Amino acid sequence: MKSIAAALLFGSAIAGAAHADTIYIHAGHLLAVPGEGYQEEQTVIIVDDRIVAIEDGYVTPNPGERLINLTDSYVMPGLIDSHVHLLSEFSPTARLNALTYSEVDEAFDGAMHARRTLQAGFTTVQDVGGTPEAIFSLRDAIMNGRVPGPRIRASGASITPTGGHGDVNGFSPALMQIFQSDFACDGADDCRRATRLAVRGGADVIKITATGGVLSNTRAGLGQQLFDDELVAIVEAAESMGRRVTAHAHGVDGINAALRAGVHSIEHGTYLNDETIELFLEHDAILVPTVIAGVTVTGWTNEEWLPAPSREKAAIVGPLMIDMLRRAHEGGVRIAFGTDTGVSRHGENALEFVYMVEAGFEPEEAIRAATVIAAEHIQLEDEIGTIEPGKSADIVAVTADPLLNIEELLDVDFVMARGEVYRLPE
Repeated sequence: MKSIAAALLFGSAIAGAAHADTIYIHAGHLLAVPGEGYQEEQTVIIVDDRIVAIEDGYVTPNPGERLINLTDSYVMPGLIDSHVHLLSEFSPTARLNALTYSEVDEAFDGAMHARRTLQAGFTTVQDVGGTPEAIFSLRDAIMNGRVPGPRIRASGASITPTGGHGDVNGFSPALMQIFQSDFACDGADDCRRATRLAVRGGADVIKITATGGVLSNTRAGLGQQLFDDELVAIVEAAESMGRRVTAHAHGVDGINAALRAGVHSIEHGTYLNDETIELFLEHDAILVPTVIAGVTVTGWTNEEWLPAPSREKAAIVGPLMIDMLRRAHEGGVRIAFGTDTGVSRHGENALEFVYMVEAGFEPEEAIRAATVIAAEHIQLEDEIGTIEPGKSADIVAVTADPLLNIEELLDVDFVMARGEVYRLPE
């Protein structure tokens, strides 16, 4: 037994759970804390949805207890994607869907995408930008065990300036009047209102669009769109109600303004510079790089179904993402794994690992970004991110060593989320 505390925890869990489900996992190679290397021949003991103990060697279960044999596998914590959009997947019909889909349609699509995401080994996600009623209902349904999927933290709709990246764009004036976002704001006071409205609606985190974006159908650029006083007002309002703020930001002016205003993290960060890196370090902020989104939109620059303003921006932004991540990594910026999936295809989230390694990460460092650091980033480090007694039983495994070849994570063989097995090796 690893410690007296673990022994007491295991003993009390068994004693107090006569009808509890107990699972023993025999792990040949256990990456319990990514960044600290493998432990060999370990037994992970789970009662219901909790890890209660880790023991050296292969412990024999008691009668009636379940054994999962992963002695030939590489076992690690469930993966975390810090930036997804579960309710949609960008396609030639995406603009039409925005006008014809109901919130119920979005929730059903979200459930389908959530299942794919879980099967790919991502047991937790942060969804940053989607119809509030649909994503919050999906979040709660998964946690209540009504549908399978990853644990979700969600922002709901993005807080955005009127006409900004998170508002409706590119339709007729009459349609835009109907579909304008309730979370579009102008001026510091109005942005405080939008922030409080998001919290009242159920937001776990506040997402803002500090700059223009690629896929909004407008030639409004990629630079700063929320003014400095608006950024400060949003952060202050969010913090007063116990929420952090994460900022979509491409242009360096918007990135730096958001960091100065006190946002916790930056999504994308395309045009960061040396000053940006200093601000990240000064404010202990996190970068969520979403390189796969840049690679994906680069492949769409000749697609007629993508509106011309988006094609133009994609051709500029997409090719810059790998170098941006390389510079941030070399500068010592703390990086949490995130993909912007929904731009890319759901279930293919792990491709981001390949791009991270291309940008200079060691494989274990990339896995740490998707476990330990991502768990801290989304404020769930006491619940997930490592395989340790007391934490949620979120565990994945592959049959070859991902520290030798990160592409092994493109095909996860075993998935457990909150003590339930969703995938077993064939």
